[in-house]
Amino acid sequence: MNSDFAAARQFLEKAEQSLCGRDTASRQLREAIELLVEAVLTAEHTAPRGEVVMFPAQKRSNIR
Repeated sequence: MNSDFAAARQFLEKAEQSLCGRDTASRQLREAIELLVEAVLTAEHTAPRGEVVMFPAQKRSNIR
């Protein structure tokens, strides 16, 4: 099963928005979550997209 990076990023962004306090702990947690979001974005854009399967060429008929 493949990871759903987009969903993970959305969850992290929602968690970051929930930490709206101005205290030190909230600020540090937001910074940590931002690092995780960046890591997820990197993984999302560097993950293999899948394998391209080439089909054999079909012979074309001269019948029109």
